Amino acid sequence: MHKPRTPLRALGVAAAAAVVAAGSVVALTSTAEAATTLGASAAAVGRYFGTAVAANKLSDSTYVGILDREFNMVTAENEMKWDATEPNQNQFSYSSADRIVSHAQAQNMRIRGHALAWHQQQPGWAQSMSGTALRNAMLNHITGVATHYKGQIYAWDVVNEAFDDGGNGARRDSNLQRTGNDWIEAAFRAARAADPGAKLCYNDYNTDGQNAKSNAVYAMVQDFKSRGVPIDCVGFQSHFNAQSPVPSDYQANLQRFANLGVDVQITSWISRAPARPRPTTSAAS
Repeated sequence: MHKPRTPLRALGVAAAAAVVAAGSVVALTSTAEAATTLGASAAAVGRYFGTAVAANKLSDSTYVGILDREFNMVTAENEMKWDATEPNQNQFSYSSADRIVSHAQAQNMRIRGHALAWHQQQPGWAQSMSGTALRNAMLNHITGVATHYKGQIYAWDVVNEAFDDGGNGARRDSNLQRTGNDWIEAAFRAARAADPGAKLCYNDYNTDGQNAKSNAVYAMVQDFKSRGVPIDCVGFQSHFNAQSPVPSDYQANLQRFANLGVDVQITSWISRAPARPRPTTSAAS
């Protein structure tokens, strides 16, 4: 879901996030199994089942037919990222993202915003910045986008993929990280101020089991909750396939995050198939 400009892939199973709510684990029931669509199956156990959507595919009747029938939540594939929404500094562009939002609203679908701050898919003008100038530009971007969609977004990926894969639990060395170690906290506070009703999420990959990276994310969330930094959910990019199976401690890992009082959301569970809406997100209620 979060790699640059990836084509849509379909129908894997994204609804695994529906098995963990803040503070509790639930199992899918026979009622869900009896439901006729993916969205209905999730709704039967008080959850939702979503997909990433590309605005330019909304004119494809087959694509839209699957989207509207099977899913009850959507995430913009690329249309809400920094390079798409603010291609020039202080000149915001929302037409493609608005198209996705309007379609979702017409279908009574929840909308998950992705992503307000990320080290990738930044516009060129932001990539050339550093320090205080970049920090202020990031905060201005978050405020502008979240304000534009205020009251329309169920949950925002406020910060995406900020931890390193090196096995030491360190932060990723990015231009945003180099603005100061508190940049993630600053981003969450700006998002809360701009859109107080939305759930605010941290999202990352390779965090499915308990490891150095997931431990670091856990410590950050625990710290944020203890200090009143606004964070409501954690997204897990669970890219499961034959080469990357579900880890044995997957549920236990999700549960420890839920025990901190945050919703746990699976934000990508993909199998390769022809281009159709790609399941990417479902979450606790």
